[in-house]
Amino acid sequence: LVAGERRYRAASSLGLTEIPVVIRELTDTEALSIALLENLQREDLNAIEETEGILQLLAMKLNSTSSSVIALLGAAAHPERAGVDNVIHSSEWEIVSDIFALVGKYTPESFRTNRLPLLNLPDDVIGALRKGQIEYTKARAIARVKDSSERSQLLFEAIALDLSLTQIKQRIADLKAKSIGPATAPDRSLKSRVDAALQRVKKSKVWDDPKKQKKLEKLLAELEALVGEGLEN
Repeated sequence: LVAGERRYRAASSLGLTEIPVVIRELTDTEALSIALLENLQREDLNAIEETEGILQLLAMKLNSTSSSVIALLGAAAHPERAGVDNVIHSSEWEIVSDIFALVGKYTPESFRTNRLPLLNLPDDVIGALRKGQIEYTKARAIARVKDSSERSQLLFEAIALDLSLTQIKQRIADLKAKSIGPATAPDRSLKSRVDAALQRVKKSKVWDDPKKQKKLEKLLAELEALVGEGLEN
């Protein structure tokens, strides 16, 4: 079965004993190519899987490597270079154009600028993308945070609190201001931790444990007292 895994499962679950199929004689390379194209049409495909799939398909069609494909896309993106005409009028580039037309989601240039950079993101950010926990636009913004502990904390908060891209950019700006000096902007890290902790408490199983509920009540009373003092002051 080269393509149609979901259709096959749907037919099986309905108890169908006969379904229309297409039978073809294919080489291993042809079969893999069709399977890759089929996989790229999945709605639940995350950004990393999609990027790797397109890159793998291009490499296969060009009988080349992924690094060579990336180099080819890069060479075509610089019209000021003398050899660019040779690239975009080559048989290889014709294959590249045909593949992107077939996939129907990107141009070679948009794929190069928007998707290939995802493969160079930090491991923790790539991991979240693979799990479908965050959109690639948010992931690219978070990846700009160089400090690994700050980046991990921001990534956790972005997922737990479902932060918007604007909110993520604001927190990144706060982190930059904090690194410049204490007087430039208020420290929002503690507020962020409180927000994240609150979301985790709501989703936890603490409500099913009487002992944990008592501890939570005690902590809540202390928190309410602390907040009350602040308001009075």
